[in-house]
Amino acid sequence: MSEHTLSTDNTPDKGSRLPASQALGRRGYRYVLLDVFTATPFAGNPLAVFADAATLKDAQMAQLAKELNLSESVFITAREPGRIALRIFTPNGELPFAGHPSVGTAWLARTLGWHDADTPLILAEGVGDVPIRFAGTQAWLTTAQPLEVSEDSLSFEQAAEILGLSQAQIATRPVRASCGVPYQLIELADLDALASVQVESGALARALPAATERNLYLYVRDTPQRLRTRMFTGETSLYEDPATGSAAAPLIGYLSRQSGIQTRDWQIVQGVEMERPSHIHGRVSRAEANQQTIQIGGEALIVGEGMFYV
Repeated sequence: MSEHTLSTDNTPDKGSRLPASQALGRRGYRYVLLDVFTATPFAGNPLAVFADAATLKDAQMAQLAKELNLSESVFITAREPGRIALRIFTPNGELPFAGHPSVGTAWLARTLGWHDADTPLILAEGVGDVPIRFAGTQAWLTTAQPLEVSEDSLSFEQAAEILGLSQAQIATRPVRASCGVPYQLIELADLDALASVQVESGALARALPAATERNLYLYVRDTPQRLRTRMFTGETSLYEDPATGSAAAPLIGYLSRQSGIQTRDWQIVQGVEMERPSHIHGRVSRAEANQQTIQIGGEALIVGEGMFYV
């Protein structure tokens, strides 16, 4: 059991500095603030986890996520031994699955003593059941949906225009890949190209009219099993994400499928250009009938906590 404890009594503290008149008639909802895919404070990807959100309505979850304005916020709606039900919201709406909220929530569950490190855990998410295992200081998820890959994505010319690069800086033909959330995987020629990307929102919208398809995961092969990445989404306004497990999963699944190796470990470094370096670990194993198991893992740490009154 960690020395850090989180009260599940959502009534205002007796010692709270909040005037009683301000809390009257409202319920408090506590949250923990984590940095995920890092062991260093103020790096990785921030995440808010509301531990006791069963009584929150959909619209209230959406409002809280918008107020926090983090890439994602998690609302735990039910918790029982070996199983945690949660919902994931961005400031713009709900997601069926996301990597850093899954890893962060699992890591928090173990840290707060809600779950032991030796027993498998299931996170019930919109995409389905997401299995979790623990290894040392890391929490690892297994994708709930298999890899889907389509070459019906962007052309070299479209990718270059969207990213503000020359066609020569696009290393291979982009592909569309998904393990629950679709991404356009675009390999770039080198780290200089990765650093110099300037996404043009108008070109992105023209090339990908469906807003849900406007997720770009850019990568450079630093070594055969180490990747440097950036993720941009233009679903509403343009946004860069410092760590994206739901994008790393289809990327390593796609690259492992090409290699033909039975089991392959990956290291993915993202967020460098945002000054929030993130370290995502991956493993892809292939069983009979060419079926892949894709796992994403990483560390996290608590950097704060608070309460909202609703």
